[in-house]
Amino acid sequence: MIVTTTQSVEGRQITAYLGVVTGEVIVGANIFRDLFAGIRDIVGGRSGAYENALRGAREQAFAELEAEAAALGAGAVVGVDIDYEVIGKDGSMLMVSVSGTAVRLA
Repeated sequence: MIVTTTQSVEGRQITAYLGVVTGEVIVGANIFRDLFAGIRDIVGGRSGAYENALRGAREQAFAELEAEAAALGAGAVVGVDIDYEVIGKDGSMLMVSVSGTAVRLA
């Protein structure tokens, strides 16, 4: 499956627009991860725990997007947009959402 942020696929003609497809994942922040991230923030550096959680959520959201597009018979998803939001009480959850247009290619 070709997934791109552009409105077209270089060298390929779009023959049908099949509709908007999405993928959303919400992950809760683990209290231990929060504690260690707080310590890391105090001494500087990157928070590997948060980076891994974010990476996993993004990969899951893209997998959902691709599955929805495949179910429509798409060969690609164009115009993909990725959004990150902190939600929940006291910002305790992270939402990753991706959306784009499923298309059929020649």
